[in-house]
Amino acid sequence: QVQLVESGGGLVQAGGSLRLSCAASGRTFSDYTMGWFRQGSGKEREFVAYIKWSGGTTDYADSVKGRFTISRDNAKNTVYLQMNSLKPEDTAVYYCAARWRSTSTTYMGYGYWGQGTQVTVSS
Repeated sequence: QVQLVESGGGLVQAGGSLRLSCAASGRTFSDYTMGWFRQGSGKEREFVAYIKWSGGTTDYADSVKGRFTISRDNAKNTVYLQMNSLKPEDTAVYYCAARWRSTSTTYMGYGYWGQGTQVTVSS
């Protein structure tokens, strides 16, 4: 089992920044690809970014490329999502997720999920 706990969400004005954190426990963190997904009100859960278990490969949704950066610290068992130039359409609950030693941009590919953290961007 992998337990994931997100933090860092909140209310920010358009153009502002937030950094989300996701602390993992329970299994060897460095064996897991870590992903961030988000779900806006009345919308499907969508891929935001992932970082490969080794940390060398990342991928982003087109909607966040150039604005968001995913990173991980395997010594701290933590993955981060730095979000800059936030837009109202980024408003959503953000979830981190873990997938053992493979990568995926679909939420069905991740077996472990956090409880989510709300990000609200005001215009």
